[in-house]
Amino acid sequence: PRAAADAQTPAADPKATPPPAPATLKAKYEGGVSGYMKKQTGTLNFDDAAQRLVFRNKEGREYLALPYASVASVWPDTKARRTTAGTVVTYIPMPYGANLLGLLMREKQRFLVIQYDDPDTDVQGVTSFKLDNKQVLASAVHTLAAKAELKPRGESYVRDKNKAANNSTPDDK
Repeated sequence: PRAAADAQTPAADPKATPPPAPATLKAKYEGGVSGYMKKQTGTLNFDDAAQRLVFRNKEGREYLALPYASVASVWPDTKARRTTAGTVVTYIPMPYGANLLGLLMREKQRFLVIQYDDPDTDVQGVTSFKLDNKQVLASAVHTLAAKAELKPRGESYVRDKNKAANNSTPDDK
């Protein structure tokens, strides 16, 4: 006989940190920043020199930027939606209800969601960017959280309230 402690082997860490994200990621802006309502395809860039996250449109022009200091929280989000082909199939008249198979045609869409609180303009909001796959999303969330100095909370990362209070400047009265 052997002891129960000997029978158990230490498991690998299921929450291993993902590799750092590349400096440029293909993304689709989904909206959320005041004044930038148009959904666009482009790239997300980590601009470490200016300490900000930049979204550039297809032409390579800077569309919007969020300073790392204004990022309040970051988290990954996944939504399952019916594909366009599935929607089309459901409307085609077929015998025996075969068109109902279109309801089963689904795909997962992955989003980088950022809650921001800009101290310069006193604007708060939530924005999201659609990314290609799970690995890219995990590395983007982890990299942005590290650059913005956020602490983990579940699957999300949040700014420490005490640290945010220390970084703000007191109002002159």
